[in-house]
Amino acid sequence: MKEYPTKGLKRLIFFILCALILLSFKVSAQKNNASYQLRIHRAAIPVKIDGLMEDSAWQEADSACNFYMVLPMDTSYARVKTEVKMCYDDHNFYLIAICHKIQSRRYYVESLRRDFSFLKNDNFIVFIDTFNDLTNGFSFGANAAGAQWDGSMYEGGKVDLNWDNKWTSKVKNDEDKWVFEMAIPFSSIRYKNGVKTWGINFSRNDLGASEKSSWAPMPRQFPTASLAHTGNILWDEPPPPSEANISIIPYFLGGISKDHQNKTLAKFKDEVGVDAKVAINSSLNLDLTVNPDFSQVEIDRQVTNLDRYELFFPEKRQFFLENGDLFANFGYASLRPFFSRRIGLGVPIDYGARLSGRLDKNWRIGAMDMQTGSLSSINLPAQNFTVAAIQRKVFSRSNIGVMFINKQSLHYNNLSDSAKRVYSEYNRNVALEYNLASPNNVWTGKAMAMKSFTPGKQNRDLVQAANLQYNSRKWLLNWQHEYVGKNYNAEVGYVPRNGYFKINPQAAYLFFPKAGSILSHGPKLVYLLYTNESLRRTDDEEYLSYNLNFRDQSVLSGWVSHDYVELQQPFDPTNFKKDTLARGTQHHWQAFGANFTSTPESLITYDVSTRFGGYYANGNRYNVIANIGYRFQPFVSLALNVSYDHISLPAPWSLTKFWLVGPRVDVTMTNKLFFTTFIQYNEQMDNINLNTRFQWRYKPASDLYLVYTDNYLPVPFLVRNRAFMLKFTYWWNVKVVRKNKEIEI
Repeated sequence: MKEYPTKGLKRLIFFILCALILLSFKVSAQKNNASYQLRIHRAAIPVKIDGLMEDSAWQEADSACNFYMVLPMDTSYARVKTEVKMCYDDHNFYLIAICHKIQSRRYYVESLRRDFSFLKNDNFIVFIDTFNDLTNGFSFGANAAGAQWDGSMYEGGKVDLNWDNKWTSKVKNDEDKWVFEMAIPFSSIRYKNGVKTWGINFSRNDLGASEKSSWAPMPRQFPTASLAHTGNILWDEPPPPSEANISIIPYFLGGISKDHQNKTLAKFKDEVGVDAKVAINSSLNLDLTVNPDFSQVEIDRQVTNLDRYELFFPEKRQFFLENGDLFANFGYASLRPFFSRRIGLGVPIDYGARLSGRLDKNWRIGAMDMQTGSLSSINLPAQNFTVAAIQRKVFSRSNIGVMFINKQSLHYNNLSDSAKRVYSEYNRNVALEYNLASPNNVWTGKAMAMKSFTPGKQNRDLVQAANLQYNSRKWLLNWQHEYVGKNYNAEVGYVPRNGYFKINPQAAYLFFPKAGSILSHGPKLVYLLYTNESLRRTDDEEYLSYNLNFRDQSVLSGWVSHDYVELQQPFDPTNFKKDTLARGTQHHWQAFGANFTSTPESLITYDVSTRFGGYYANGNRYNVIANIGYRFQPFVSLALNVSYDHISLPAPWSLTKFWLVGPRVDVTMTNKLFFTTFIQYNEQMDNINLNTRFQWRYKPASDLYLVYTDNYLPVPFLVRNRAFMLKFTYWWNVKVVRKNKEIEI
């Protein structure tokens, strides 16, 4: 039998690629909202960030007002009034937003926690496209209580909130309005020198009015972050040219840990490390790190894992985040040639360097080199990771990208034969990708090809994949297919399975009633088919749902599905009891369920999802997941995540029950002082985890952390391990002016 995709498959791939390219030619003479313009003028004196609107610069600045409603409908002006003004000086650009209220009502926020949930807070956010390429940018904002929100933008409208940088803001509340004022240092963002036009849009979410609005009009099917629909800010002169800015960020860490389960002695830890950010110019940045430590990074939220393949958890470490899309967004969510969490996973990172940014409006580059240490306990050699990416903008918003990844084991010849069987001498990947984004964002898509190079794994080491999506007000249509060869190997990537061909079409439609409590409703149909390389079916799923979106922003949906699985490897359907179903066994079942998300303006918010139906080996599985939140605004937010699985199977599994319970408390004394306690009881992992984190942001981007972590055995209730960490970081700006050095502390 053939082991490669057929000629018909190759023709399909060629057709999708041609469609992607042809759609890219639909280029408009100017972007959609180019007529929406806000002029920004130089301020005579620096603006004081106090939320009071008393500076003379605000009296003279032009204003952006007459916001358009986006939700619940995008056919009228917003009911709540918002006014925005901007200005700048040699070091910062400033923004003030006056957010008027309907009557004198209270505002709605979760807490003062940074990077809050957009939909659960009254908030104002600005999206800035500094290169006016409609694809990448920066986002800054705050909720009505003053909690900050910032992120880097990629793929035309996605925001990575793990990105963090240096800026200041203040929120002032009055009876009839709340005012947000901010200052963004030019050194905190990337832009092209000499350019006088940036893309921009302003977004307002008002829960009391059940309304989301934007300055430049936005079709309701897109997020207000969509850069395809930004207006323009026009500078009276180009923003100040970049200086040779250098940021030195040292850290000092002390800690103690003890493994109680294995009765080892307590280990004391004292470390010093440093990060550095060097602005090569205003659009290109060099990140350096020596002996980094990421112990203060917020822990992952656990899930009950009943999947046959590895779970994905997002990158949260700051060093990897700026221009992170250049590295992390090749491929799809379940098919990535590069995944930065493969670097330094349980292994110390000695040092690293990362160059990323723009050469000009059309070219972006990224290069990274990381060196990890060895672990003698498992014979792991020291390893070097090299990643290089280059991206070229084509047509109005599309781009072509190339990536190279190399993982190299050092001193490999010194390893024992047993270690060589575990760790390869090298693994290399080359990837080519075309990303489609039409001028109005209605058409999006991707076509990609990847090849790996690994000793002992030749042939059948290719990946071919593509998708094409149409998203209008009423229709969502998507086609996606993937081919992954049996020997494709991405040791620094995320590729959960090999040796398959997949097709995944889906379609959804929305009806819009003219009146009543229901804003929109409609069906969604998804089909998922996996075959082996000979195109013989191994998995498929048919999924039909019906969704009701209410005017108060609550959502109700119901669904039914049919699943078929032919196991390609032995599998424990509980991922707990270790007994396995045999390879080649066939399983099929039907299931149904419902999901409900409450209105976000309530002090109590919740969402519930259920699943009832069959499972492997003619068994049954019942699942309930609930997320409940309560806020004592603006200082305390309580959350409880609960998941329960009831799995009935024939012997030897019989009845299996899993609880996953995760209560969380966020106490935010101010928008600079945070205390978080997160407990996770995972019955599947037979573990209770306690993570308590105190953070004091004593200066912008400078922090003091206290982190306490416990892991317990539930029955009998015993301590497994315990750790305490104190970490101090300081962001130190060094400005190099000609031959002299000016140091700002």
